[in-house]
Amino acid sequence: MLLMQQPPKKPIYLDYNATTPIDPDVLKAMNPYLQEYFGNPSSSHQYGRTSKEAVEQARRQVADLISARPEEMVLTSGGSESDNHAILGVALANRKKGRHMITSRIEHPAVTETCRYLQDRLGFSATYLPVDEYGAVSPEDVEDAITDETILITIMHANNEVGTIEPIEEIGEIAKRCGVLFHTDAAQSCGKTEVDVNRLNVDLLTIAGHKMYAPKGVGALYINSGVSIDSFIHGAGQEMGRRAGTENVPYVVGLGTACEIAREALPAFGERLRVLRDKLYASILEGIGREGIGREEIRLNGHPEKRLPNTLNISMGGIVGEHFLSEIPEIAASTGSACHSGSVEPSAVLLQMGLSKEEALGAVRLSLGRWTNNEEIEFASKLIVERYIRAIGVRQATP
Repeated sequence: MLLMQQPPKKPIYLDYNATTPIDPDVLKAMNPYLQEYFGNPSSSHQYGRTSKEAVEQARRQVADLISARPEEMVLTSGGSESDNHAILGVALANRKKGRHMITSRIEHPAVTETCRYLQDRLGFSATYLPVDEYGAVSPEDVEDAITDETILITIMHANNEVGTIEPIEEIGEIAKRCGVLFHTDAAQSCGKTEVDVNRLNVDLLTIAGHKMYAPKGVGALYINSGVSIDSFIHGAGQEMGRRAGTENVPYVVGLGTACEIAREALPAFGERLRVLRDKLYASILEGIGREGIGREEIRLNGHPEKRLPNTLNISMGGIVGEHFLSEIPEIAASTGSACHSGSVEPSAVLLQMGLSKEEALGAVRLSLGRWTNNEEIEFASKLIVERYIRAIGVRQATP
């Protein structure tokens, strides 16, 4: 049995892909707009002008993160709205040109459910492309799926469960050559790795604030100049007429500040997380190896190199990830499995990657972030190894 040190007062947070805490500097930037600077940005007096200036500064900060122009950024309530706006907006604006969309089988529900809505309610069709063993879409499959009716391709930049970074640049080149609009959901990649809309060859791109140390409930949608897209929320003329509603000034300021912090921190931030992530994985393998358990019991899910620097998804033989994590309250992490009425269903993403049901059920996602440190990684790896050995022992002892 491994000797454990005194556990920390709070669980070690290894679920940064689910959401991030607000950065103190982000909160500091927001506070004046929660109290003193409360004006409506549409008002012409000083109160309104102060808020309007703050919104436009934030818009510039968001645009700078992805090498876009400020006028190409629409500020939204988050990633789901941005995905919905991109897909529905393009579909409705271009339905006379065609009614076919291309996406993948591992997209966020904000993408897949929106595509299904267009299929079920408005007569569109969609092709859902498979992925390989690493969770990557083939650019060749994308090109083969394009028809004369295709108006939109939507493929995520990086998968939220396994971290695999998709070949967006190559897909974007295909889309451009074929005259098809291209959207990518970059909610997981922004702030963790370089995102440049020009290099990626995308027409639309989704940003979610709460994935990058801004508040929940704010995000952005990049729309390349010249792209024909319908408005999403109808009313007054905010956001260049594309999204009505009084701007959420404090949260927009928070998003802008978060984007500026992320831009200044890259790429050192990503490299630091990559080192810690790899140490966590190596420590788990080394720990179970010392206990005489073969390393083949641990499977790395996702591309070994082309994945987010903070994401470690592993399948551990002989356990159910959801139950396993419940036995380690000292760690806050997650799986891609879904729990319904007491039964656990395996991750659809992992099944699409070719994992067996047992391998998918045994998956654990450990995602690191800005405040993850070396001591936490050392302690977390020891906990995981200890509880895994205990779980395997219980399994072996059960007749």
